[in-house]
Amino acid sequence: MIDLIVLPLIKIVFVLTGVLITVMYLVLLERKVQAWVQARLGPMRVGPHGVLQPIADVVKLFVKEDVTPARAEKWVFTAAPIIVLVPALIAFAVIPFGPEVNLFGRPVPLYITDLNVGLLYIVSVAAIGVYGIILGGWASNSKYPLLGSLRSSAQLISYELAVTLTFVSVILAAGSLSMVEIVEAQRNNGIWFAFVQPVALFIYFVGALAETNRNPFDLPEAESELVAGFHTEYSGMRFALFFLAEYTNMIVVSAVATTLFFGGWLRPFPNVEWLSFLGLVPPWIWFTLKTFALLYLFLWIRATLPRYRYDQLMQLGWKWLIPLAIANIIVTAAVKVVLGS
Repeated sequence: MIDLIVLPLIKIVFVLTGVLITVMYLVLLERKVQAWVQARLGPMRVGPHGVLQPIADVVKLFVKEDVTPARAEKWVFTAAPIIVLVPALIAFAVIPFGPEVNLFGRPVPLYITDLNVGLLYIVSVAAIGVYGIILGGWASNSKYPLLGSLRSSAQLISYELAVTLTFVSVILAAGSLSMVEIVEAQRNNGIWFAFVQPVALFIYFVGALAETNRNPFDLPEAESELVAGFHTEYSGMRFALFFLAEYTNMIVVSAVATTLFFGGWLRPFPNVEWLSFLGLVPPWIWFTLKTFALLYLFLWIRATLPRYRYDQLMQLGWKWLIPLAIANIIVTAAVKVVLGS
């Protein structure tokens, strides 16, 4: 009873609370990083150096008037941001934050569940989010949100193919679809897959930028062309849910990259004796630090790179990344056959 219901519920509450708090302060960090790049200070008014700004933003969004367009499809208009957010949250069910730990004299794994098809589960639930964007744009009964949603559907489908193909290379290298076993495979091989599959890592990261609608691929929200894209007609908390989903997806793709390519909870250089003191750091701390480093890279890129044109975006996905991902699969499979493993 405890193992089947109570512990999973405690883990779910803990993970969701941590994700929501992280999203709040990730927004503040992004504003601070962009201010630093642009020689500004960023938010400074609410709390010391603006540390309470996320709380003020949440209060503002709660009390802000939530407007529904008169001719919108009201039920679909309301459901769309929920459809975008829920898949991003439930993806955390199979992400391992660490190995088993002893808690009250019993082993407790630092993940909600370990599916033998965990990677397939993430691909499946991530694909649902695009429906919320499409429905939100269509239900708004406005041309700019509709154009933004159509752009987004084309973009997400294009780059989802490239990202999924990189997973095939990792599966070939690890011999499993389980997220936990992929980390263990990196432990057994004594090397992170980032060094074994650098091409897959590059394709995954570029695809992750496009999948999360981040610069330089934020075409569905191109304000100079589409006002605000698919969420133009949204306000209040429904508007906030779209951005909550975007930042949650950033955490998901960073956590997945950490798991697949950077050894998950494994410490760096496990075979180097004079760095054995690194083993004193808890595994979940290593996982958090790696994920945060990738998130910071997301923020840095947004403050640095200009936006692609839409034709450039589609050409990059279909003419370069997908063929490159297929070639990487072929090379990986050939190496596996030659090495006989």
